[in-house]
Amino acid sequence: MSKETCAMLASPALVSKNDDDEGGGGGKGGEAEESEHLPLAHGCSDAWGWSGEHKSSDVLLCARSALFHPNWSYGTAAVRGTRPLGRSLHYWEIKVSDRLFGTAIMFGVCTAQARLHAKGFVPLVGEDEHGWALSHKGLAWHGGRGLPFTEPFQENRPTTIGLLFDGRRGTLGFYHDGRWLGQAFRGLQLVQEPLFPVVASTAAKTELTLGVTRRSWDSLKDRARHVLLGALRHPDHLRALPLPHALRDYLADALPPEDAHPLGYHAHTSAAYDVASRPS
Repeated sequence: MSKETCAMLASPALVSKNDDDEGGGGGKGGEAEESEHLPLAHGCSDAWGWSGEHKSSDVLLCARSALFHPNWSYGTAAVRGTRPLGRSLHYWEIKVSDRLFGTAIMFGVCTAQARLHAKGFVPLVGEDEHGWALSHKGLAWHGGRGLPFTEPFQENRPTTIGLLFDGRRGTLGFYHDGRWLGQAFRGLQLVQEPLFPVVASTAAKTELTLGVTRRSWDSLKDRARHVLLGALRHPDHLRALPLPHALRDYLADALPPEDAHPLGYHAHTSAAYDVASRPS
């Protein structure tokens, strides 16, 4: 990725109010403000989950929950979402169990080239140019460098982290227990590869559960698709509809992922200121 296309950390002090308008809080990065409501309340549900294929072997999946290092931790593990983020607005929440401690528990986005496992205890997401993430230590990570963004989260206490991604403007901001922290990253619209939601942890027996997943409407066609799918009693009924293959594929693309693993845990089966150059 070239210097021109690399999305860099953005300084909380340089995020203007206009930059944060769609975040719901209007605050600058690093300054938590009360949000009247969470974003995309009038959008639609975004059907994705944790990927059973793209994860560390130290992550076990159960429905929308990811259990990290179920016995003992010897390194860093990550899991990414089943689908890439689009050019619209996306909002999702991660519910963190009370086992919030260790070197780094991270929330962010990454490309398909990002590592999902490391033998040592490292801030895995953002260790290079393929990831952008906020750690529970309050640092925003990208390009191997973590910059102070917000106060560290209180350890050994359950919490909820919200992420607001604007694919058109290329920004990524964070909420902490419903409070808007600000935009940590910008320039992500210049990244040439698809971006996926991702979480990582170094701590043993950490459970990260995917909560709300919402997005804005891409178009009138997108909204019509959502209404049509809502009329089906079961997703399998889509196959019985006498539709052209292209239309059926378009509708099926918005269905929940098949690898949501509803039956139980199982093992692996298959910020923000602009800088002139990438951190070394």
